Amino acid sequence: MSSEVIHEVSEQRSRNMSAIKSKNTKPEIAVRKILHSMGYRFRLHRKDLPGSPDIVLPKYKTVIFVHGCFWHRHENCKYASTPKTRKEFWESKFKANVKRDKEIQEKIKNIGWQSVVFWECEIKNEKIKDKLLEIKNY
Repeated sequence: MSSEVIHEVSEQRSRNMSAIKSKNTKPEIAVRKILHSMGYRFRLHRKDLPGSPDIVLPKYKTVIFVHGCFWHRHENCKYASTPKTRKEFWESKFKANVKRDKEIQEKIKNIGWQSVVFWECEIKNEKIKDKLLEIKNY
């Protein structure tokens, strides 16, 4: 990346983006609390599984990914907006994220595990208990 491009990004934008966490986010913690209250026991961020899933339920051979709608491009979601500046960069970034997510899902399936994805907006709307109840039926 050339130094010219780096300088085009404002300091404020840089600070905002660097403050975004990848682990222990509010939506992830909300899912964990609900899982725990329902009696599930789990592990976090196991690096020996593809994609280092946010939550792992070894008993059910199930992994849970808690995806942010913006970063992982939740279709038809109001949170999956695209920044107006540096569109090419963002479109490339988002495309790579979606591709990587699909590859990880396939790898999880190939090792005989189930994968569940919770979207940030689902958690905000508290639509997740029904989805969690289905895990025992896998």
